Amino acid sequence: MVEASPLNPEPTGAMKLLKPLRIPQKLRNRELFLLVFACVINTAAIVLVQLGALRSIDTSLVTLGIGLSVLVFGMHIVMRYIAPDADPFLLPVATVLNGLGVAMIYRIDLAEGDSGWDAASTRQIVWTALAIVIAIITLAVVRNHRVLQRYTYVAGFIALVLLLLPMLPFIGTEVSGARVWISVGAFSFQPGEVAKIALAIFFAGYLVQHRDSLSMVGKKVLGVRFPRLRDLGPLLVVWALSMSVIIFQRDLGTSLLYFGLFLVMLYVATARLSWVLIGLGLFAAGAYIAAQSLSYVHGRMINWLDAFHPEVFGADPGSYQLVQGIFGLSHGGLIGTGLGEGDPDLVPLANSDFIITSLGEELGLIGLFAIFGLYLLFVSRGFRIGFAGQDDFGKLLGVGLAFIVALQVFIVVGGVTRVIPLTGLTTPFLAAGGSSLVANWIIVALLLRLSDSVRNQPRMVI
Repeated sequence: MVEASPLNPEPTGAMKLLKPLRIPQKLRNRELFLLVFACVINTAAIVLVQLGALRSIDTSLVTLGIGLSVLVFGMHIVMRYIAPDADPFLLPVATVLNGLGVAMIYRIDLAEGDSGWDAASTRQIVWTALAIVIAIITLAVVRNHRVLQRYTYVAGFIALVLLLLPMLPFIGTEVSGARVWISVGAFSFQPGEVAKIALAIFFAGYLVQHRDSLSMVGKKVLGVRFPRLRDLGPLLVVWALSMSVIIFQRDLGTSLLYFGLFLVMLYVATARLSWVLIGLGLFAAGAYIAAQSLSYVHGRMINWLDAFHPEVFGADPGSYQLVQGIFGLSHGGLIGTGLGEGDPDLVPLANSDFIITSLGEELGLIGLFAIFGLYLLFVSRGFRIGFAGQDDFGKLLGVGLAFIVALQVFIVVGGVTRVIPLTGLTTPFLAAGGSSLVANWIIVALLLRLSDSVRNQPRMVI
């Protein structure tokens, strides 16, 4: 029997559900304080860029930045009514990362002489506004994350359609050698960015349904029990899908992201190290086959392994971009040159693929560590939300969404610092690109909804 207590004044049996302790006002007030701080940082970054590059202050972009702050505070107000128990750190972290990205893209525009509505920074602000609005709509529509589990296979079908769209004639376009974009008139979008969210929902629902069979073990090899051969089907299918992305869409980064996402979620669902070992073996085999048979993958491997060789540096495409990025990081040193005082325009695609090197040059190693700390906080809160949940679907979805951001950051930073080959992914929230911004803000909204649901779940006592 359950004894009476302040939390359980009327025990009625051997087990009782306790209502969660709710402190939504305190959480939202903390979020409000952090949002104010984040918006101050973003405004200061834009002003410092202008003072460094122009030696004056242009109020037009500052006004647009203030408009974004209004949208963010609007999202905060909406959360007070529809997600009062949501995590207080996710929204401020996403806001400051997004704002720093806008400031650096604006800095690169000034260096390249771009201005007006056609500038990348202006487009980034417009996409940010749209992304925040979509995040608010996501919060309003998805009132309980468990509803998403009903649409497990619908999410899988949507992900498949989104992945196939760039392969269609007329709308599919190739950019920088990768066929991952669709264009309709002046509008262009990368559907694979949204597909990763649909895949996370599908993987979470599928693994919850088939976890028992995937947890079955077969023979023991070198102290590790491996799964039965009949259970390798799902992993092989995802591996084949990832290899197809490399072959047909020429997108190494997205392929690695999809396969890594499934592998991590599979490990969380089954707690079997053998799945990780098999997955790493398949990845190594796929990477070797791709490097030997696909010329563009082989070229990236050469650029990675021998970047500073004169022939590789001067080739087209060669390692010029990678080496220039490394020189930019070196120029920044420990404390950086200062916002507006560097030369980020010397690196090709500095506002997208190589925005980390641009930030590293002007903010230095200390500034990069601060940015990485923000990413670490975001991912750790996502993992915390996932593991705090009582239902398996919410746990897998929370971990999967947080891992998407973590793996993207690792792939991008590892590529520009020459830890791994370049893959072409964008840095979450920082890099120029509307598709990525929309997808990442949807991830923020889903994690906020998950955190609100977790705090509202009743606790079981015996």
